Amino acid sequence: MTVPSTTPASAANDAEARFDRTVERWFRDLLSLSPETATFVGFHDHDADLSRTDRESVETRVAFWRRTIDEMERFAPDEMSAERALDRDLLLHEGRLELHRLQEHRLWERSSDAAEHIGDALFPLFTRDFAPLAERLESIAGRLEQAPRYLAESRTRVSRPVRLWTEIDLESSESLPSFLETILAATRAELGEGGLTERLSRAVEGTRSALDDHVTWLRSEALSRATDDWATGSQLFDELVRLRELDATADEILAVGERMLADERAAREEVCREIDPTLSPGEVGDLVKNHHPASFPEALDEYRRAMDRARAFIAERDLASFPEQDKLLVAETPAYIRHLIPFAAYYEPARFDPDPLGIYIVTPPATPEMMREHSYASISNTGVHEAYPGHHLQLSSGLTNPSLVRLLTGAPEFVEGWAFYCERMMKEAGFDDTPEHWYIVHTDAIWRAVRIVLDVRLHRGDIGFDDAVDFLIEQTGFERPAAVAEVKRYTSTPTYQLSYLYGRHMIESLRDDVERRMGPAYSMKFFHDTLLYGGTMPVHYARRLFDARLRSDGGGQPA
Repeated sequence: MTVPSTTPASAANDAEARFDRTVERWFRDLLSLSPETATFVGFHDHDADLSRTDRESVETRVAFWRRTIDEMERFAPDEMSAERALDRDLLLHEGRLELHRLQEHRLWERSSDAAEHIGDALFPLFTRDFAPLAERLESIAGRLEQAPRYLAESRTRVSRPVRLWTEIDLESSESLPSFLETILAATRAELGEGGLTERLSRAVEGTRSALDDHVTWLRSEALSRATDDWATGSQLFDELVRLRELDATADEILAVGERMLADERAAREEVCREIDPTLSPGEVGDLVKNHHPASFPEALDEYRRAMDRARAFIAERDLASFPEQDKLLVAETPAYIRHLIPFAAYYEPARFDPDPLGIYIVTPPATPEMMREHSYASISNTGVHEAYPGHHLQLSSGLTNPSLVRLLTGAPEFVEGWAFYCERMMKEAGFDDTPEHWYIVHTDAIWRAVRIVLDVRLHRGDIGFDDAVDFLIEQTGFERPAAVAEVKRYTSTPTYQLSYLYGRHMIESLRDDVERRMGPAYSMKFFHDTLLYGGTMPVHYARRLFDARLRSDGGGQPA
């Protein structure tokens, strides 16, 4: 595996050269541990492999991240460029978070998560056209041939299963075969009957049989000894907030969420009066939701049109620059993950693929009533969040940054916060600036404020699952199936759900600070491009991008 240089310029001294070699080795070692990640970023030497997932593999990952921290601490930031010093600190940040997840949160011993992982390992091979379909199907067959081993290994590490997560495991395990049949049908349509089709058919059958065994184990063994103890607890939750460097305590973040919930509800009531003062907020919501495409295929077409309109608006208003490689597919959510993604989600392009492709998935409604969640106003806002200028523009822009560290650094308050920041920013700039569209913006902000409240309260044990579902329905008007799917996600991802609205809060605070420092020289395009093309990182560290730009540009003149 040939790894490109981590920076656009050659190293200026021995420390920088050693740092570059260390990062390149770290990157290669990480991809060796996780062939699925290698596929995700566009290295395809191990597309036919699945990672190990037994208890020993957990210890291997712990050792890897300990070594990463030790190696980074040996480098003195003042001996390197600002870019390398930032990457050093980002790797230390990531390493400490990973060790917390592996050694403290220990999700791996409470849920197998095996079927979802297998589906995620197959999804980019099936949907990304980086190679001819026959070549990608060979890799899919290889991964499926290893799926029985992966499923069996996952069971060896689950020592204290959680009932809710075991039930989610069951849903994933029972849904995955439909995705496998989709792959097999595409194979037969493309290749007909023959060697590869027969091999894939055998691999699918072997995986289905192994999934049956896995379902039996989940039902008879895991559920029989499962507990309801999924909450992280105050101490671990507060420690995770600290490690994520969110520049606030959990109590402060909760207070922001509660204040924003009240503010957004008041703003939505004002919009409701503007739409029709004779109707209650609930009736206005029905009015907006009832204006939707007649069928899901028509809704998918509308998602594509809304995405194209948003992209054109950004170019017209000069709000941000587009990367040279900018390709986005809108597709239906695969069946195996629909129970976890009630509306839509985004998969970023693979940086090292020859033709990187972003994938924007939309979930078909589980019931006819849920078609209301695909109203025209909601489709517009979701497109802003997932596509332009949200996730797709951000992540495809970030991929142009040469840093290997920023390619793999997790920063949900940046990724999710940016996408949510875009929802309000675009309306304020004039895109679909109507009361009906503002109704959706405020409704979605209420939803994200509820996420802050529930994220903190659920994991501190202040509220239970059923009460959380009721609270979400009460505050947002969600249909119950969607609310249940939402809260299921919250239980296994502490501090992730608060990242949307609190991340917006952090980005807006950073923007206000940059505008204050630059004065008349400030522009939205400068702020957006500096943030986006700097690569993915926690907002806490993104401030250093602006410090460096403003110093190099003489204190306030954008380049």
